[in-house]
Amino acid sequence: MAEFRITHGTFTVMAQLVKNLPEKEFLNLGFIALTDCAPLVIAKEKGFFSEEGLSVALRSESSWANIRDKVSAGVLDGGHMLAPMPIAASLNLDGLNTPMLSSLSLGLGGNAITVSLALYNQLLALNSQNANDPLSSVLALKTLIKQNQRNGNRLLTFAHVFPFSCHNYLLRYWLASAGIDPDRDVRLVVIPPHLMVNALATEQIDGFCVGEPWNSQAITQGIGAALITSVDIWHNSPEKVLGVTCAWAEQYPHTHQALLRALLKSARWLEQKENRAEACALLTEKGYVPVDPSVLRVFECGEFQYGIDKPVVQLPDFNVFYRYAATFPWLSHAEWIISQMQRWGHLQAEVNATEVAAKIYRPDLYRLAAQALNLPCPLFDRKIEGAHPQAWNTESDSGLIVMGSDIFFDQGSVELAQLNLGGCR
Repeated sequence: MAEFRITHGTFTVMAQLVKNLPEKEFLNLGFIALTDCAPLVIAKEKGFFSEEGLSVALRSESSWANIRDKVSAGVLDGGHMLAPMPIAASLNLDGLNTPMLSSLSLGLGGNAITVSLALYNQLLALNSQNANDPLSSVLALKTLIKQNQRNGNRLLTFAHVFPFSCHNYLLRYWLASAGIDPDRDVRLVVIPPHLMVNALATEQIDGFCVGEPWNSQAITQGIGAALITSVDIWHNSPEKVLGVTCAWAEQYPHTHQALLRALLKSARWLEQKENRAEACALLTEKGYVPVDPSVLRVFECGEFQYGIDKPVVQLPDFNVFYRYAATFPWLSHAEWIISQMQRWGHLQAEVNATEVAAKIYRPDLYRLAAQALNLPCPLFDRKIEGAHPQAWNTESDSGLIVMGSDIFFDQGSVELAQLNLGGCR
């Protein structure tokens, strides 16, 4: 009888362990050759995926549209996505009508607006003292645009990476702050990240908003100069997320949790300064980001050059992977994105941003993964974006979490300040 009890107890425990194992062990995840694909790369190369019972193939894709389409079709299980992509897909703004969700941010910041040397010198002539100040630079650009209009010159062309991207919305936000109409006063085009530098070099475009390493590549090659970074526009702004379809998350809940846990481990590892040099080597030497390692200096040690003849500046918050609750899927990030979709006519239907955000960004699923690893989780699902000019603290289930500034360059908290956001910090 005692023998039976032991066996029965062991069986119960084993059944529970089996129940929580990933339903799907072999996964294909898509990524774009950018330094902020690092959480996926590190999870694979440092064994965090395998620790969670996952065998993951990382598939390099040539465009964000490819990742979206392949995730929608089930060719990819999920992937490195622009923060607005799951929202656009769920609202059927891309015509695919595939509900998606995100339960994890892959990091904050990481973008810059870089222009051709010809345009940079024109702006410098109008604004010699504050070329890299976001407000001064956009006012100089407005003056130049007016001059071009009077002289009958062509519209300046700026590229971003995808219609539903923080690149597009940050670029528009910056332009509009000076009264520049992004849909009339300039020409906006979509170009995949890895093709930006060539497009600038061949004068197809006058500038672009893109993630690293492509700004630094253009600067290092003497093709362009950076005007401002995403740190300058919106400190610690949302950028990339892990995106999966809602159907996939429902079919493979334990696999999803294992994926989240592995990426949380990866993000923590990346946030250790002593690990960045190794991460840089893994990204470049293994071909995930095919550039010389020296181009990844801002990723590796937070040093950025706005131009090849400019001094090196320290931007420690250029890429944030774990600090400041960077992995948390803040509903207020999704709500800001939805507000920009509405502002620019990308979302025509009347929707409740708070309700939509809560269906697509899933802090509840994040908390399950974080709690399994004994990691702190914010108690609140949203915060007032733009309300924190300095470091601040938010409550978690295990004490306070130190948060970074989330200020906009124009001191605004945009439309979200007018929303009724209960339980906000």
